[in-house]
Amino acid sequence: MKRGLSAMIALAALFVSANAYSALNQEMNGLIEKFQKEAGIKAFSAEDGKKFFATKRMHSKGEERSCSTCHTADPRQKGKTVVGKVIEPMAQSMNKERFTDPKKVEKWLKRNCEWVLERECTPKEKGDFILYMTTI
Repeated sequence: MKRGLSAMIALAALFVSANAYSALNQEMNGLIEKFQKEAGIKAFSAEDGKKFFATKRMHSKGEERSCSTCHTADPRQKGKTVVGKVIEPMAQSMNKERFTDPKKVEKWLKRNCEWVLERECTPKEKGDFILYMTTI
């Protein structure tokens, strides 16, 4: 019984993951596949993406930073840069232009990961983040 339940949960997680990425175009699906290959995993976690987005980290400049510092705690809302420029919602449900261009996605992930983490994001972090943003 336990084995069957575990298999059903794994299958459901795979379905949710595959279904979430069905909203992405072919180029973005290619990027997701690249991240999966680099991370050595078959599926990403929207829950891990949500935690990654919200986690506050102490920056070497002595300030707390997270993705939500600029993008707000609710990625379905507009955010603001540190200089006050409006940022359109991150969630694809509120901004259909999000997660359509792999080059833009890679550019902004690199820039923002460096700003928040002081390093590049791992392929797993990128995949989890994108899955979260495409499922809320």
